[in-house]
Amino acid sequence: MITTILIILPLVAAILVYFAGQRLAPTIAIASTLLEFAIALYAYFNFEVLAGWNYVLVKDWIPSLGISYNVGMDGISLILVILTSFLFPLILLSTLTSSVKDKPSFYALALVMQSALIGVFVAKDLFLFYIFWELALIPIYFICLMWGDENRKFVTFKFFIYTLFGSLIMLAAIIYLYSVAPEKSFALENIYLTKLTSQEQVWIFGGLFLAFGIKMPIFPFHTWQPETYTSAPMAGTMLLSGIMLKMGVYGVIRWILPVLPNALMEWGWLALLLSIIGIVYASIIAIKQSNFKTLIAYVSIAHVGLIGAGLFTNSVEGLQGVMVQMFAHGVNVIGILFVIQILFNRTGTLQINSMGGLRNQMPQLAVYFLILIMANIALPSTNGFVGEFLLFIGVFNYNPYLAALGGLTIILGAVYLLSTYQKVMLGEAKAEFNVVMDLSLLEKSILIPIVIAIFAFGLFPDIILDVTEPAINGILHAVNHSIPVAN
Repeated sequence: MITTILIILPLVAAILVYFAGQRLAPTIAIASTLLEFAIALYAYFNFEVLAGWNYVLVKDWIPSLGISYNVGMDGISLILVILTSFLFPLILLSTLTSSVKDKPSFYALALVMQSALIGVFVAKDLFLFYIFWELALIPIYFICLMWGDENRKFVTFKFFIYTLFGSLIMLAAIIYLYSVAPEKSFALENIYLTKLTSQEQVWIFGGLFLAFGIKMPIFPFHTWQPETYTSAPMAGTMLLSGIMLKMGVYGVIRWILPVLPNALMEWGWLALLLSIIGIVYASIIAIKQSNFKTLIAYVSIAHVGLIGAGLFTNSVEGLQGVMVQMFAHGVNVIGILFVIQILFNRTGTLQINSMGGLRNQMPQLAVYFLILIMANIALPSTNGFVGEFLLFIGVFNYNPYLAALGGLTIILGAVYLLSTYQKVMLGEAKAEFNVVMDLSLLEKSILIPIVIAIFAFGLFPDIILDVTEPAINGILHAVNHSIPVAN
């Protein structure tokens, strides 16, 4: 029942929030996300690692079509549920530092999105996974459209077209898998037993990879991201970068690797190469960015490129690195975006070159900002180091030359992030910012948990690794000991 409670609680809270009015909506929404996080922690501390799938609930939904309400959590799912439930209260708390019009609608949409995201990570039925996948996209469309900047209509429409195209291709692949499955069922175990020819695997791999690659996004399916990140309200950008892009990574782990091992062996190198190209491409473009949110969009593409590369290494180190880095990226990017929001609230600008010398007026923020920068460039003892180290081991064992090329993300990341810090916090102070305030108690209450998470998962990565290891070994066993290809 725990898994179902995690799905239903945000939906119930969304209904309450929608009718609560402007004053009570934020309180109810934030309280519900804190309760959700407490339940997720209970699930973590009572999770039986060696048992495989925990908290499973199976109920027939449309038995004539083999569709069931089938949910549960293995180690991979659990970590993403923890990440989602940890970040949501921080994201909603961050909205209290700026004005939000029509609060009941905004918080209700955010909570519906949380429910759907949890559903994506716990669905053991492929059709149910698709339903939650689509449901997660609807709230963010409206959040971007209703609360975005003046370019929101065009940008949101572009985002909609990209994701709709990917979703339709994914649906076609899902239907085909169902049609050739041993039994007419969308259940995970049944899909995993499906025998496919090499040609069938390649076509399905192409369809699913396109859908998941757009969502992550991997080069060259990334072009919707920078504009959407820049145009969306800050909370929308946090939701997109901190959590939603993990849907695509999770989709690859859960539905491509164990189902399409032969296509992975044949075409995984191309997906890995595209990921590496994305790292270098995004990092070079990031150096030239002057808008803070656009910079973070390209930083995110670069980091996700490394995660994408690890996905296709067919190694324990690569996939463990993916899990650790997904968690680290979610925490770190939310922290950076919140710092940007604080700076925008104080200065009224997102232009990096318009700031300067703010350490004098905001010494506390300067410290938190520096910690976040160090985590993003993978300084040892931070969460970013563990994930990147494992990812590079995985990629190096796959191909040393690609690892060397991907390693540019560390060098270029230091260039654009340290340069940004210098322009914003160091140098000569601007006269117009002489009276800006340092951090408020509310702002510190958001940044402190993020900093704790940075060092906790950097110093004790086994918090994640021990939980995910059996599930990852199971995925790799399915890849390397696949059912013989049908004639």
